[in-house]
Amino acid sequence: MSTLKKTTLDNGLKIITDYVPSVESAAVGIWTGVGTRDEELKDNGVAHMVEHMLFKGTEKRSASQIAKEIEFVGGSMNAYTSREMTSYHIHLLKDHTDLALDVLSDMYLNSTFPEEEIERERHVILQEIGMCNDTPDDVIFDLHFETAYPDQPFGAPILGKAERIASMERDTLVNYVDSHYHAGNTVISVSGNIDHDAFAEKAAELFSEIKATPQAKTISPASYAGGEMRMNRELEQSHFILGFKGFGRLSDDYYAAQTLSSILGSGMSSRLFQEVREKRGLVYSIFSYHSGYQDCGQFGIYAGTGPDKLGEIFPVICNEIQRISEDVSEDELTRVKAQLKSSLLMGRESMMNRADMHAKHCLFRGDVLDVETLKDRINSVNLNDIKRVATVMFAGKPTLSALGPLDELESYEQIHARLAA
Repeated sequence: MSTLKKTTLDNGLKIITDYVPSVESAAVGIWTGVGTRDEELKDNGVAHMVEHMLFKGTEKRSASQIAKEIEFVGGSMNAYTSREMTSYHIHLLKDHTDLALDVLSDMYLNSTFPEEEIERERHVILQEIGMCNDTPDDVIFDLHFETAYPDQPFGAPILGKAERIASMERDTLVNYVDSHYHAGNTVISVSGNIDHDAFAEKAAELFSEIKATPQAKTISPASYAGGEMRMNRELEQSHFILGFKGFGRLSDDYYAAQTLSSILGSGMSSRLFQEVREKRGLVYSIFSYHSGYQDCGQFGIYAGTGPDKLGEIFPVICNEIQRISEDVSEDELTRVKAQLKSSLLMGRESMMNRADMHAKHCLFRGDVLDVETLKDRINSVNLNDIKRVATVMFAGKPTLSALGPLDELESYEQIHARLAA
């Protein structure tokens, strides 16, 4: 029997509860379906800065009071911004879910954006950007998105550029909230030992004043370009991502692409790990990933290697990419499906993972998929699906992003020719 219940308020706000009677806690959060891709390029970083500022005081709570009220009862709170959503969430004991809702609703609806807090938080975010810039395996992913999706908000860095954050004005933050934080774009999700009716009643009371949705949301389609970006930097390793246009989360081929990625580069038994690390010792870290978004997807292979190994590693990677559309066994497919289903089920041992997954489904699919449905979609992938997805994806224009000492990295044209051979 499903543990999930959903209530949609008259104003359009959605409430999802996931009853787990065996735990003593609850993960409670607000998810809003806006992120970096909803910014203007000139305001890149505003979504993430708003996320920070919602912790900095409301009409009835100071920044320190927000933190103390939750930590006083043993809870923890956090937030994140992504390309398509922003989340504010609290994990605490089941007896304090009303407090969590009260604090979250106050932050979401009544934040005051004090000028002095904006100035302080501006410097915090600039430190965060600096920390990211000092971490090559963070920088490379920003470079890759900007290369794959140039000159558009979808490809812009989530943290924003330092020069823009340094001059971001209060009106820009307030206008962003006014434009995007409304009922139809908001999901309240909770997983844990909670009663749906009582929780929904409290949420309805606290969010009765939320702004109505002005109109149906439209998104600017992501425009994949591909190409290359090389950034020479004095580092011990050379970092790179070789990527391709993937499949959106609503695509019929989404789960086949996830399965293909797992065969190629997820786990110690994956092809890339075995061929590149175990047999040749060329890397410490190598993996592939497939990320699905509303209208597009991003497939990539990341690795960091010694600069003198760049010439050796790419022929191996390109060969594995070519091979996967022709040479996948039933045993390999069965193993990877077991990995994917195990990851799904083990992730459900975390209340926060559960609440997060349900909110994402509700925001971008319109409803919540239960675990049996998700398992069925994984089980339905067959060898023909893998071949079809590989053929379509790897025939497209690649994106190459590289950071570090790059003298030994062959040209984009050479790599593209290897893939097309």
